[in-house]
Amino acid sequence: MGKRRKAREVALQFLYQLDQHGAEDPSPHEREFWTRHPVDPDTQTFADALVRGSKQQQPKIDQLLAQYTEHWDLDRMAVVDRNILRMAVYELLWAPDVPPKAVINEAIEIAKKFGTTESSRFINGVLDRILREHRATSA
Repeated sequence: MGKRRKAREVALQFLYQLDQHGAEDPSPHEREFWTRHPVDPDTQTFADALVRGSKQQQPKIDQLLAQYTEHWDLDRMAVVDRNILRMAVYELLWAPDVPPKAVINEAIEIAKKFGTTESSRFINGVLDRILREHRATSA
């Protein structure tokens, strides 16, 4: 497994933990999380950037998700799916150095590992729609 995949997986775990505790700021939880999930410095740096970016942009991301997941209430969405989507949307819209196809593929693979049997299809559909429509509006 590559460092970026590992970083995305631990970022998902951190986002999941923050979501379960209703925490907006990852700072108070970092020491404990990284003690329980030790990774090399490069992996931790990338994961930390994903967590912080996703949390910082969460209001905008959640607004987009509500818009593109018709008939789905964010609070009723599976916690894993919701956080994979948040992280992927952050990368798609605020991390231009990562190719969109790579972001979507990584999200799908992580969903296969951590989500339900339907998670990967759901996440692929939502991210594909956000990417298509975002490109159309920003062109």
